[in-house]
Amino acid sequence: MAYETLKLEERDAIAVVTVNRPDKFNALNTQVIAELADCFTTLRSNAAIRAVILTGAGEMAFIAGADISVLAELDPQEARENAMRGQRLTELIENLGKPVIAAVNGFALGGGCELAMACTLRIASENAKFGQPEVKLGIIPGYGGSQRLPRLVGKGRALELILTGEHIDAQEAWRIGLVNRVVKRDQLLAEAESVARKILAVAPVAVRYSIEAVNGGLETPLTEGLALEANLFGMCFTTRDMKEGTGAFLEKRPPKFTGK
Repeated sequence: MAYETLKLEERDAIAVVTVNRPDKFNALNTQVIAELADCFTTLRSNAAIRAVILTGAGEMAFIAGADISVLAELDPQEARENAMRGQRLTELIENLGKPVIAAVNGFALGGGCELAMACTLRIASENAKFGQPEVKLGIIPGYGGSQRLPRLVGKGRALELILTGEHIDAQEAWRIGLVNRVVKRDQLLAEAESVARKILAVAPVAVRYSIEAVNGGLETPLTEGLALEANLFGMCFTTRDMKEGTGAFLEKRPPKFTGK
């Protein structure tokens, strides 16, 4: 499928997805959400792609929230459906089965912050800004922000950001645990790709199961999370990668993982 609002580039086993509406600060609308959903669904089933980087075009914005002119015209039922479309997209990204790294350049506000939070890891440039400013519009986060933000930074900090609608800079986002690292603007994509390649160097099945264990365990009591971990741990022992990884360690050689 040819995309009008996205750019898709493949770099060996890494796909770089760029929201390409720089004149609108890469704001989300129905078309962007639909194209992102189609793109990530395709990438999920593409065995040649083992990691994804999500970013925004230009230097001003990662994704500066939703298109307010569209939101302003929604009735309550349409608003609910809009929220559910956004939530399905963030769930798709979060549970893709392969790591998704948000390379946050500039503003990540509202839905943009919510998409970043759905990613496996977040790397921010020094000029990045994060926020959930929905209360200033008389609404609340609708794409998972009220749920993922407390899970990432804790209830108190999340409520402060959501209830004040204030922005925070990249260093503050790093301090509270919203982002994994902060780098210079011209190093952002290179750093994201470097992290992705470190993940590509390890066993693909173990990566997938690790993401599943963490995501699934967060939604359950500890005892259920531990049972999930044990089951996935056992499933690793059915793979060739486990035999290759342990064999390579014992033989003191680099492993050659195949994802099987």
